Amino acid sequence: MNSPSSSQTHSLSKISVRPFWRRRLASLPLIFAFLCLSVSLHADDRKVQKRVQPVYPELAKRMHIGGTVQIMATVAADGTVTDAKATTGNKMLTSAAEEAVKKWKFVAGDSQSTVNIAINFDMAE
Repeated sequence: MNSPSSSQTHSLSKISVRPFWRRRLASLPLIFAFLCLSVSLHADDRKVQKRVQPVYPELAKRMHIGGTVQIMATVAADGTVTDAKATTGNKMLTSAAEEAVKKWKFVAGDSQSTVNIAINFDMAE
């Protein structure tokens, strides 16, 4: 077995490892900036002016698939929905929920915001 030469041993001793707490402290400004940004982007209560019901996918009806789809929607200052992404829910229902929410209209606000919406697909309705 080869033993490390003195130059290899010397170079290994020069490796500096910052202590765990210093790495954590270095990331605090980034965490603080992210939290401030997150709080400012979420809407307190944007009221819906126009709500469009989703079209229940025919295949999901036949298969008796229902449930709730959670949508995270980005609402512009003028109240239009600029983006809608499903965060939870059955994959057969998510695209119908996203398409419906993109047609919603909210009360105008001061700035762009993010709204969480629950769309319920119920066979009884």
